Amino acid sequence: MVHFFYETNFGIFLLILGEALLVTVLLLVALAFLMYADRKIWAAVQMRKGPNVVGVFGLLQSFADFIKYIVKEIVVPAGADKVVYFLAPMIAFVLAIVSWAVIPWADGWVISDLNIGILYIFAISSLEVYGVIMGGWASNSKYPFLGSLRSAAQMISYEVSIGFIIVGVLISTGSLNFTDIVRAQDGDYGLLNWYWIPQFPMVILFFISALAETNRPPFDLPEAESELVAGYQVEYSSTPFLLYMIGELMAVVLMCALIVILFFGGWLSPIPGLPDGVLWMIGKMLLVFFMFSMVKAITPRYRYDQLMRIGWKVFLPLSLGWVVFVAFAAQFGWFGGAYARWVVGG
Repeated sequence: MVHFFYETNFGIFLLILGEALLVTVLLLVALAFLMYADRKIWAAVQMRKGPNVVGVFGLLQSFADFIKYIVKEIVVPAGADKVVYFLAPMIAFVLAIVSWAVIPWADGWVISDLNIGILYIFAISSLEVYGVIMGGWASNSKYPFLGSLRSAAQMISYEVSIGFIIVGVLISTGSLNFTDIVRAQDGDYGLLNWYWIPQFPMVILFFISALAETNRPPFDLPEAESELVAGYQVEYSSTPFLLYMIGELMAVVLMCALIVILFFGGWLSPIPGLPDGVLWMIGKMLLVFFMFSMVKAITPRYRYDQLMRIGWKVFLPLSLGWVVFVAFAAQFGWFGGAYARWVVGG
């Protein structure tokens, strides 16, 4: 029976399908509790209780919200393009899910260990803007269309700086594979071997760019209620709206995973001698998510012109200059080879 699964195409297909379903289900359940944690953190900062009625300590509040969205009536605008209207949130949701195919949770714990994992993530993230544009256009209303254009411009602007920041990590590693990037940070000094030290300025830029890329406060301009009612999804209700929200939150968690993998050693233990494993990966992601939530709770919203100016006039020149610096440092072995420590084939 075991040989059947590993030696036949159908068996391999079933194994991959099972792995994909397992990761998807676990992610969706985790998102419910992460949303609960997000609301609790925000409430604590504002000195109130937050969700505390549904379930013990309010733990089932997210599931109650999920059921509410499912059973509500789907209201479609009379002039909407119904095919595109329903296709847009499905695209946003599916693309957010399939991005996780190349994310390693531990050594060997990955659905598809692609040698071009970084390019795969870039390709998927560049397609996610279509779900936003299609949703705003198909609603046949000016407000969601304006919101979708703002969101598209914001996502494209900060993808550029994120890309250049990742290029610096790739130069140091010499591989596009996420597993290789984590292994390159392994060493005898624990967290002092991770890329957050040599790539430190870019860790801050990547974190801020991730906030803008995922429409999180203080860069939640596509959802600025005071200006655009509710952005590109204003005409959506019930399940289609839920798909947009799940896709957006899953993109936030994906950014947490990327930050951990690229700069904080992935599943590697921060203390030498302690075993590595998936728990370190999850713990680091939760810590980064806590930082995302704190930023949401304590920072005011930016104006749109401020957002675009930071992206194009500050982050883009800094990230591009960093790529040049890392390239020279790796080529000439500056700083004891910290920027070219584990080049594949080198």
